[in-house]
Amino acid sequence: MLRRHKMMSTAFAAAVTMCVTMCGTFAVPASQATASPAWSTVVCQGTLSRPGVLAGTYLGVTVKGICIVNRGPAVVRRSIWINRGSTLIAAYGQFNSHLVVDHNIYIKTRGTLLLGCEARRFPCLDDPHRRHATLHSHSIVRGSIMADGALGVVVHDSRIGGQVSELGGGGGKNCRPQGFFAALHSPVYSTYEDSVVKGNLKVKRVRSCWFGVLRNYIAGSATISSNVMANGDAMEVVSNTVLINLVCWRDAPRVQFGDSRGKPNKVGMIALYQCGFHVLRPNPAGQHAHFDHISVPLG
Repeated sequence: MLRRHKMMSTAFAAAVTMCVTMCGTFAVPASQATASPAWSTVVCQGTLSRPGVLAGTYLGVTVKGICIVNRGPAVVRRSIWINRGSTLIAAYGQFNSHLVVDHNIYIKTRGTLLLGCEARRFPCLDDPHRRHATLHSHSIVRGSIMADGALGVVVHDSRIGGQVSELGGGGGKNCRPQGFFAALHSPVYSTYEDSVVKGNLKVKRVRSCWFGVLRNYIAGSATISSNVMANGDAMEVVSNTVLINLVCWRDAPRVQFGDSRGKPNKVGMIALYQCGFHVLRPNPAGQHAHFDHISVPLG
């Protein structure tokens, strides 16, 4: 079984090549989003060879096809809707590129969101020195991220002021590249890492290759339930601080440390089932000489 970090590094090496040769060529998108006046509602529309680009200030945005944020900051005063099968990528660091959304991001069936990047764990797609990356992109969503049947949601180094909800979707219980992930030569996956969620986080009934929730600060509760992954190293829900409750139920594989070499979750009130205070798991997975509690009381 491939380790998750090996899969991701291979995938995003291909992504960098693709985006330097394709995305970097087009300063003006197929949808002409960058040319739109401030405060307008726009459709950001494009393809892999000519993606739409968001840069500037907009009232609201609808994403059709491929849309990227790689030419400086993009501010959306209301919400973003990612249409069925479409992709929004805000994981570029040059030109101070980052995304700010005052309301919500809605992701429809088979839609994909890549939000935020960080030098240490998820290098920006346009970082010229991936092996010694320095760029980052810290995105802000003042409302919520709501995904219904999405193909994948990948969030790093971001701040979400409301809720995070990912219900259903994924590419099925397999590790075949699909949708936008096929362009990255990557299995389909979802993850939330190194981010702040001011409300609750809920991920339920996702079928995919890999899933993780790592090193987040969650001011509400987190519920991870009925998710099934093809990769045995999946379901890494560790190193989080959860101020209220953490519930992990009917997930396969069971919640584990995997190869993350993470630390137990710190939970303010109740930790139940696979994430319960009583649960001991090998850390790292496969090393039975060392066990850690998957969760410990916050104190």
